Amino acid sequence: MSKVNYKFIDLFSGCGGFSKGLESAGHKCLLGVDFEEAAVRSFARNHPHAHALHMDIHKLTKPKLAELVDFDEIDMVVGGPPCQGFSTVGKGDADDARNSLFRQFVRIVRITNPKIILFENVTGILASKNQQVLKNTFKSFEKLGYHMDAKVMSADEYGVPSRRRRAIIMGVKQGIPQFPSPNSKKLVSVKKAFENFKTRKGVIHNHDIDKALLSNKLDEKRLSFIPAGAGIRYERDEKKFLPKRLRYDVNWQEMNENRFRQTRLQRIPWEDVAPTILTSRTMYYHPHENRYLTVREAASLQSFPNDFVFEGSTTAQFKQIGNAVPPALAKKLGQEIKKISFGDVKYRSLSVLENPEFAQKAFTYRKARAAN
Repeated sequence: MSKVNYKFIDLFSGCGGFSKGLESAGHKCLLGVDFEEAAVRSFARNHPHAHALHMDIHKLTKPKLAELVDFDEIDMVVGGPPCQGFSTVGKGDADDARNSLFRQFVRIVRITNPKIILFENVTGILASKNQQVLKNTFKSFEKLGYHMDAKVMSADEYGVPSRRRRAIIMGVKQGIPQFPSPNSKKLVSVKKAFENFKTRKGVIHNHDIDKALLSNKLDEKRLSFIPAGAGIRYERDEKKFLPKRLRYDVNWQEMNENRFRQTRLQRIPWEDVAPTILTSRTMYYHPHENRYLTVREAASLQSFPNDFVFEGSTTAQFKQIGNAVPPALAKKLGQEIKKISFGDVKYRSLSVLENPEFAQKAFTYRKARAAN
């Protein structure tokens, strides 16, 4: 069993949630690359030992990459390339932007030849309709000598105080991919996540409550009647929580499906994990206070440590948090990767066409939620 810590580069790194988690497991990031300027500034601030590159990955040539890192030192390539566009390869759609970005990930893997590749995608990549996408994705790396596998992982089952379902795809050269086991019995609640925002030096970063206040005073009054974990989506919610004087001036019977398209005034729960943290700061409200979440609160629900500092505007910071791989989830992956044994192994990558139940994994969570 290998106990070695690996060196890696992070493509489509964003602010560096993936890298932060892997590093907390003992691995070392050498380089982070992203097109979003504010995200790269956040990456640079929180990974001072690594190169932070603000660049279109199409322009990251082999000579440029060689200036920054020694290819022989790269054990892993990680990131979040979009895969859906790869389904258009058979149709000859070379202009699909997502296809192009995924090809760049493959190109960098081909150049650096790491032992392990690790990337995440939406759970829909494992759906039946995307079987060809996943098959093409696997083939791309199998041609380079990687044994491939994938798993839907729900972040709350790996120490993250919010639900976030993602497909994690792993490839290993001369080894078998393996994933950490979930633990649904030790969930971290919002209450636990909000216990302390201070760093070891007693500083609290990115916690500007004034910026979290509501400008709409009518919504602020309405919110005062909403309990933790609740919101307004149906007429029954409005009647249950809001006094007549504060109800919405809408005809519920004339609305599509007799409901709001998205839940309004949705407070996150207090004693449970939060819903998936998205990129918009106006999506959720504090469990008890009549305001939105602060950047620090949203970051804590994605399991970012208190000393992780975000750069850029408030809008940019929420986007970084919502797009990030939760560090606690990445840490579990990083710990499991250490257990991989390398050698001559006979292992054929998983084929969704031959494993139909695998293709349905992405929908178990959706069905369970619908039943509640």
